[in-house]
Amino acid sequence: MSQPANDPDSPEPDPPTTLVEAQHAVASCRPSSTAPLWEWLAYHQRSAAWYAEVAEIDRGHHHEALAMAEQHRELANKIKTQISAQRPGGQEARA
Repeated sequence: MSQPANDPDSPEPDPPTTLVEAQHAVASCRPSSTAPLWEWLAYHQRSAAWYAEVAEIDRGHHHEALAMAEQHRELANKIKTQISAQRPGGQEARA
């Protein structure tokens, strides 16, 4: 999980299996503040998936991981709306 965040040639890290691993993975792949919206969308979608998976594995942190997954899903949905608003004719973004 120590791959550089913006290296397109880096393989995807192994998915986290604990809440702590998920927090580190999410932090390590966070895009820069100037990254395009599509990069932020991918980040939040990946983060939501990781937290949802961790919620089923790390049962001691089930509710916290579910809450983090939901938070990232909501952020991804907001970004989808922004991307859609920026497209001519409001065309839906593919993600």
